[in-house]
Amino acid sequence: MPLLTSLGLISLALGGLSGWLVLAATQQAPWFHRRGIVAPRRFLSLHLDWVMMGLILLAVDLVVPERPALLTATLAVGLVVNPLLFIPLAWGPQVSRHAAYRAVTVLSFSAASGGLTALALYALL
Repeated sequence: MPLLTSLGLISLALGGLSGWLVLAATQQAPWFHRRGIVAPRRFLSLHLDWVMMGLILLAVDLVVPERPALLTATLAVGLVVNPLLFIPLAWGPQVSRHAAYRAVTVLSFSAASGGLTALALYALL
């Protein structure tokens, strides 16, 4: 099975499973707060982003199955890492001020936005 298809299916599965985490975070917010998770609603963002990125990964592989390996790698990094960036934010917005978090965020957003733009140009030109 192609890499992006596999990653897309895994992302969709994680999106589906993370719905339970969203339910727990909304029904048991004090339990999360006692464990230092001050923004459990970030799990909703994680859940939605996993579903969206999974669908994008599947669509990319379906619509442009023949593409350069570098483009596949760039898309894989960006579309897999982006949802994961919501996890540390559950512990509060101060996480986003750390240099490592910012560096990973810039890398991931650049890979996703640059990869999708490059894919469109590659497919259309």
